[in-house]
Amino acid sequence: MKRILFDAEHEDYRHSVRAFLKKDVVPYYPDWESDGIVPRTLFTGLGSLGALGIAIPPEYGGAGIHDFRYSVILQEEAAAAAVAPALLGPTLQADVCLPYLLSLTTDEQKKRWLPKIASGELITAIAMTEPGTGSDLSAISTKAVRDGDDYVIDGAKTFITNGINADLVITAVRTGPHPHQGLSLLMVERDTEGFHRAGRLHKVGMHAQDTAELAFTGARVPAANLLGEEGEGFKALTRNLSQERLSIAVSALSQATAALDWTLTYVRERHAFGKALAAQQTVRHRLAELVTATDVAQQYLDRSVSECNEGTLTPQDAAKAKWWCTELQGQVLDACVQLHGGHGYMLEQAVARAWADSRATRIYGGTTEIMKEIIGRSLVA
Repeated sequence: MKRILFDAEHEDYRHSVRAFLKKDVVPYYPDWESDGIVPRTLFTGLGSLGALGIAIPPEYGGAGIHDFRYSVILQEEAAAAAVAPALLGPTLQADVCLPYLLSLTTDEQKKRWLPKIASGELITAIAMTEPGTGSDLSAISTKAVRDGDDYVIDGAKTFITNGINADLVITAVRTGPHPHQGLSLLMVERDTEGFHRAGRLHKVGMHAQDTAELAFTGARVPAANLLGEEGEGFKALTRNLSQERLSIAVSALSQATAALDWTLTYVRERHAFGKALAAQQTVRHRLAELVTATDVAQQYLDRSVSECNEGTLTPQDAAKAKWWCTELQGQVLDACVQLHGGHGYMLEQAVARAWADSRATRIYGGTTEIMKEIIGRSLVA
């Protein structure tokens, strides 16, 4: 089914993104997977492309365009080029971290941070999850105590995307006892005394994307680094989660679609029992199921992107997109590996790497079970 989401300027941007990935990412991606981290030059390269500052006002070095379709293009092209994990960190910066910095910062904070975020010179992360706290934000225990002109932070965070590379970490901290009204957001800078990166985590997939544990031991952060008002952190976190979950859904469906394209090429070229795999009825029917499922999901997702741009995307509809597309991603990738046979289990095959990468999307950003709970509660409220 024809998509009607994009305009001519979006397709021009797509060509630029595709050229950038071909020249500056694809040749180096195997090394980044081995290293377990992308270089900072990836962020500055994307900054030069304009990919990190699309929503940032022009006076701070951005384009001042609030249009989530540009993020969709970046993720679709990264998936097609089989380098999606390398773009997870930059996507997190643009889609997840930036909304906090646009809506909560003072003029002084904007001047201090936004220009270098747009250029990719400053890398951001957001730290919510703790070793004993998963999707339940109200259970956050990392404490920040006001001491004069500073906050003193003690606690730990885990599973933090960009955790090693980050210069600025939006950190959810407890400044009061109330489960919701006691949460605040502090921007922790790289050289903060008492702030330590406790180690890069070794994951099943997404090897090119750095994920780390963070530790705060008497970390002293200036009160001038408070984002928004003290005690308003929970509202800010929940308000921005819809776009984060939409971003994950886009990535998931993009990777599923890319894997289907690779598989279609494979079954047309691969022969068994004297004819192409694509000539086998069982293969054709399985592919028909997968293509239909992804096409239907694409229409819902495109509408969700439009609603995100319009400011009308609800948390429930974002949750539907997130759980449906990530679960579908898992089904599609598993089937595509099966259709590749033994070759599908070899890491030199993009489909094998994408299969390993895909498992995490049903967990981060809120598990599938949490997404169903968000939707379910809205039905009986």
